[in-house]
Amino acid sequence: MLEAWGSSRTIAVPFSDGTGFVNRHAAFPSRHIAPRHVDVWCPAGVATTSPIRYPVIYMHDGQNLFDPAQSFIGVDWGMDEAIDRLIRDTGHPGAIVVGIWNSPLRWREYMPCKPFAARGGERWLTRFVEQAGGEPLSSEYLRFIVGELKPFIDQHYPTLPEPAHTLVMGSSMGGLISLYALIEYPEIFGRAGCLSTHWPIMDEMMVTILGKLLPNAGKHKLYFDHGTETLDQEYEPYQRLMDESMQVAGYEAGRDWLTRKFDGAEHSERAWRARISLPLTFLLGVENWHR
Repeated sequence: MLEAWGSSRTIAVPFSDGTGFVNRHAAFPSRHIAPRHVDVWCPAGVATTSPIRYPVIYMHDGQNLFDPAQSFIGVDWGMDEAIDRLIRDTGHPGAIVVGIWNSPLRWREYMPCKPFAARGGERWLTRFVEQAGGEPLSSEYLRFIVGELKPFIDQHYPTLPEPAHTLVMGSSMGGLISLYALIEYPEIFGRAGCLSTHWPIMDEMMVTILGKLLPNAGKHKLYFDHGTETLDQEYEPYQRLMDESMQVAGYEAGRDWLTRKFDGAEHSERAWRARISLPLTFLLGVENWHR
């Protein structure tokens, strides 16, 4: 097993089915946000002396990724099983997954700040503060990931630290903050996976502003999707607006960006688990694999 590092307490948990292991960095400290657990899943080969270095996927709502006992609805994303299948089916080395647990301030930490600063955003900010109990904290949350967590991961795990191999992914508000992370730090994140992105905040204004802030096409890849049931039934008109922004920004569908609609899919970990192989295939650049 890997050693324990840093000032947080680290617990290594091997998976009995052989799909790698998780290091839990308990109460990971930060100067920017409240401490929270960070789970780092590694393919089985990372525990050996193999010289292989791996892409890294930074994911929000980390308690929902690996363990159904911790997950919100008792169903996890199955990230370990999905990447293990990818490794076995394709020979791809896989990826390290960094699961950042959410906190009671989830809504504020995952809410992009810049749209509220735009003209007409003041009234939306007032409404958000009334509902969430304070202003957005996404700037602080992203500073934690970029300035504290990523350097730690790159120092202590066998990573490929370049943007082309640094992914950020999440669902719902986690999808929104994943897009915002790539917008704010395009020199850090080269890939973003945004599943069931929660667009309807600020009506169309959130989508319009974020679309205008997209980095130049050619060096980044983005994945979007949505279902048609429960909360996801609201998302399609907004996603179409974002797709238009992607085209205007010069992103080529199928190469730089991918949007998928899943008829009958609900807004839940169960649905995201069922289709996680698709964003993994696209963002990791795996050819001819989707299960």
